[in-house]
Order: sequence, then structure tokens, then C-alpha cells
Amino acid sequence: MIKVLHRIGWIGLTVVGALLVSAVAADLAADSRSGLPADHTAAFAAVAGQPYDAVRAASPGVARYITTLEVGYALHELTFAELFLAIVLIPLRRGHTWAWWACWALMIANLGYTLTLARHDSTTLARSLVAIVAVPVLLLLCSPPLLRRAAGGATEQAPSATLGPSSASPATSA
Repeated sequence: MIKVLHRIGWIGLTVVGALLVSAVAADLAADSRSGLPADHTAAFAAVAGQPYDAVRAASPGVARYITTLEVGYALHELTFAELFLAIVLIPLRRGHTWAWWACWALMIANLGYTLTLARHDSTTLARSLVAIVAVPVLLLLCSPPLLRRAAGGATEQAPSATLGPSSASPATSA
């Protein structure tokens, strides 16, 4: 049962990571098309006090700067998502405890996005809360084998060469 929970956890985390990557792709496409992703327009208007289209018409230089920030932000999101996927798919799937702890770092980005941008728009907020809820739940599903390993005293050291009978000392080979 523990292996099944672990499998459900890392597969679910993989799906979350893939959704994060696809969201970045959509944001970058929108940035190149219109300068601002559609799901950011309500938050922009709430923070700036005017719609993005008005800013783009009145001050094209400011609009270009905002688009540049959006692209930079999306590339940071892509970096987090790719690293998260790499950690989930290799060491976490193999049950490495350090990987489980490292996956929690994604929550900094998730919470940061929610508290700075998504909170200004109910649709974006609802989408961001999916990751805020899903990631901890799925990580907890992955934790039983990791916690069992830690409780059992197993360590995550690099495999060492085993001593064969010919290399044992005379005192231990009796």
C-alpha cells in the first residue's frame, strides 16, 4: 500500500509539473501576441488602476517594459517547473529523502504568485490554489516510504564496494 501511495504521489506531482510548464507556454505565447496573458489582465487592472490596453495606448514604452517583466517572470516559472519535474521524476520517484524536501521549495513560488498576483483576480486565484493544495497533499502521499526509511535507519549514501571473503580481515573471517 505504501508503494501505491508513493506512486500516486509522484505521478500526481508530475501532472502538476506538466501543468505548470503548459501554463508558462501559454503565458509566453500571450506575451508575444498581446503583451500580457489574458489571465493577468484583471490583476493588472486591479494593481495599476487601469487596463493594460490603456497603458499600451498611452505609454508604449511602459507596456514594453511590463511585457519584458512578464517574459522574465515566465522564464523563472519555467525554471522552477523544469527543476521540479526533474527532481520528481528521478530522485523522488526513487525514494530519496532529500528530493522530497527539495520539492517543498516549489511552494515558495506557488505562494508568492498567489499572494502577489493571483489574489487580485478570482479566476487566477482559484487556479493558483490548485497547486497550493495539490503539491502538499501529493508530497504527503510520497512521504510514507521516505519516513519509513528514515525511521529504519537507512541512509542515502553512495553505494560502496562490498567486501568479499578474500578481503575480510582474519579476525572477522573465522
